[in-house]
Amino acid sequence: MTSRIEDAFRADAGRILGAVTAYTGDLQLAEDAVQDAFLRAIAQERSGVELRAPSAWITTAARRIAVDAIRRERTAARALPTLAADARIVDDADLDAFSFTGDERLELILTVCHPDLPEETRLALALRFACGVPTRDVAAMLLVSETTMAARLTRAKKRLHDSEIRFAVRDDDQVRTRMPDALSVIALLYTTGYAAPTSDEGRVLCRDAVDLARDALRIAGDDAEAQGLLALVLLTEARRPSRVDPSGELVALAEADRALWDRRLIAEGERLATDALQHGTGRFALQAGIAGLHAIAPTWEATDWPSIARFYDGLVEQWPSPSARLARIVARGYAEGIGAEGVRLELDADEVLFRGPLAAQAFAVRGELGIRCGDMAGARRDLREAIGLTEDSAVRRHLGRRLLAAGE
Repeated sequence: MTSRIEDAFRADAGRILGAVTAYTGDLQLAEDAVQDAFLRAIAQERSGVELRAPSAWITTAARRIAVDAIRRERTAARALPTLAADARIVDDADLDAFSFTGDERLELILTVCHPDLPEETRLALALRFACGVPTRDVAAMLLVSETTMAARLTRAKKRLHDSEIRFAVRDDDQVRTRMPDALSVIALLYTTGYAAPTSDEGRVLCRDAVDLARDALRIAGDDAEAQGLLALVLLTEARRPSRVDPSGELVALAEADRALWDRRLIAEGERLATDALQHGTGRFALQAGIAGLHAIAPTWEATDWPSIARFYDGLVEQWPSPSARLARIVARGYAEGIGAEGVRLELDADEVLFRGPLAAQAFAVRGELGIRCGDMAGARRDLREAIGLTEDSAVRRHLGRRLLAAGE
């Protein structure tokens, strides 16, 4: 059985850190204060004191700890002139006055997406501290070693700490400038969760990404890309119930039971995707359009592949990422007049896909194209390569079944 403090950490660590960072304007100070507050909460729990509202208690305690730390450094008057003058012990009055606004994690994402930092560092800070993604996973996402990523995060926190610039979600200009990074972070968070279809952690990351996407749209207003991102995650989330079968085995989209799809989420996502595409054709609006076409197709065979391929053409033109290029190749393979053999040649021409983080997926796609071309020997080679590069056990079993289909 987990303790209430552990539950608070899992559910609210990002919100707590976001609230304290917004209060202090300093990520490094906030992180230290939150860690200290969690330790104090654990000590209270072990001594037999039951905290009535653990997350509120920890947040309020962390704010007080931060004030004390600033006082000890004799910088309170310069750095935080508006903070409370009295660092009191947390009591019921504090808790009764406390509530999360719903913006804490998004505000933290926007805070650490400082334009003076390199883009990858901004994304890494947000994923690690606002979204709670472990350093090793952030490193894997951004293709560096865990040691390198840890050092990069430490340097970035110090740079933010030393900066005189502070961020507030009320600053419309800064919100507008930093929102594209925030949307990228949310998309990465959802992708990370969706890539782990059988794990509880994956489901939590997907849920958190949906919540953050809603917060982003609320703050960004009618921004087409914020609409597109929320539409994308809703339409993808709507299909997630069919992603694994009752025994926990991965189910391909072509074989999915569409009766399990969440029609409420599809309706909301479709409306948002339509609005986004009417006002812009950015990366997330186009991806939402693709997800919408998959969601409204009554069967796999009835999918509008030519339209999906055209959306991918536009997406790759403005965002030529490996994932977009690989997905475009898959779509073109199902569009009329191109054929599996021609698409396999296109895939072979994009050699980078077979060397980067999508190598396992690239070999899996090539294996499927081999089956469709009748090249069973080539398909078996590619699928074995994909299995060797894949860590997720459910995905490995799925690829194993495809290998059997290729005559293994």
